[in-house]
Amino acid sequence: MSRLVVVSNRVALPGQPQTGGLATGLRAALKERGGLWFGWSGKVTRQDSGTLHEQVDGQITFVTMDLNRADHDAYYTGFANRALWPLLHFRLDLVDYDRSKREGYHRVNALFADKLAPLLKDSDTVWIHDYHLIPLGARLRERGIGCRIGFFLHTPMPSADLLAALPDHQRFFSTMYAYDLIGFHTRRDVERFQAYVRLYGGGKVLGGDLVEAPGGRRVQTGDFPISIDTGFIAQQARAAINKPAVRELRQSLRGRQLAIGVDRLDYSKGLPERFAGFERYLKRYKEQRGSLTLLQIAPVSRGEVAEYQMLRSQLEQIAGHVNGTYAEADWTPIRYVNQNYTHATLTGFFRAASIGLVTPLRDGMNLVAKEYIAAQDPEDPGVLVLSLLAGAASELTQALIVNPHDLDGVADAIATAAAMPRPQRIERWRAMFEHLQKHDIAKWRQNYLKALEAV
Repeated sequence: MSRLVVVSNRVALPGQPQTGGLATGLRAALKERGGLWFGWSGKVTRQDSGTLHEQVDGQITFVTMDLNRADHDAYYTGFANRALWPLLHFRLDLVDYDRSKREGYHRVNALFADKLAPLLKDSDTVWIHDYHLIPLGARLRERGIGCRIGFFLHTPMPSADLLAALPDHQRFFSTMYAYDLIGFHTRRDVERFQAYVRLYGGGKVLGGDLVEAPGGRRVQTGDFPISIDTGFIAQQARAAINKPAVRELRQSLRGRQLAIGVDRLDYSKGLPERFAGFERYLKRYKEQRGSLTLLQIAPVSRGEVAEYQMLRSQLEQIAGHVNGTYAEADWTPIRYVNQNYTHATLTGFFRAASIGLVTPLRDGMNLVAKEYIAAQDPEDPGVLVLSLLAGAASELTQALIVNPHDLDGVADAIATAAAMPRPQRIERWRAMFEHLQKHDIAKWRQNYLKALEAV
């Protein structure tokens, strides 16, 4: 078995808390095979970018690289999160077309390649992750790296016409032809990428999900839905009922039902639409008014970006309006919280909630939907209300699937979930939980690496 080299923007270093998502799966793969994890250190320095730091934990070597302020702002805050992130989430109106940021992104990817290439062997299997590092495979090939290199995109893949709106898009996306396997979360993401290759990328789509680059190089594509450590989260949620924060939340509800949303504060998550849908529910279902509280946890992310500051202000205004209109002396409809909670506490909150609201406007997968299901009490499970525009909707088909833009539809789903009989809730939950047991985070990385090594 070859050595595994994982490359990602951030690295889950030894001693850092792990959750049920990507970090857990990658650490497990590296622990199993031995290997190297390479990425940005998280440090912004005054010196030149490129200083390396190394840690060893058992069979895993962690190598991280510092960035200076100019490189960080152009690569991460700039092109990655103000151009690629909105583009990949179908928000062309928010794309920042600043060429200097695009150049900074390419400069940092070249620096990643400069620092990583000397650490690689011909026998390695390299697995690169996400939109921060799309061109990295091509930069490694330019430096003579011939080993197997795979890429996984954790965001959605938008339609070909949207991708073509990125300036110099052909040069940018043609770097993906350097990979041996490109993985996506869903079948529709694979098909959108293949459409881009055919319509704008100068290539061909062959049988068996192969695409052929203009120069004849063939690249395998495939869908590999990321998942969670299902058993661990179920166990964590059972234990969390004794945590003080979970007990206090239950007591504060005074017998009312709880609907919960847990999202990064990001425009892709559809939080203003969610609040508006909840208000529509309160308007339309007067008989249920006062019996259900919405707890929305939205830790601030990328707080220095103007769009995120505006979003936070907008949510505060909507929550204030809804609470001012509908609150009673002993009941507040929306509890809107920006603070972080530990993952263990969140799983306890999920278990306490009768309804899980996961209604992004666009999401590659959305692991919160899967964690909500895994955390439920098998004897009395809650109901998942899930956006059809989340990747998870293609797997969790027993959820109440909604269009997050359709406020009446969201309101109806909340009312249906709140009144759903227990036998029906158990039947829906069991089908989804059994799927997540079979298709957990270990299965995801095993399937991807098996496909990469078969190329």
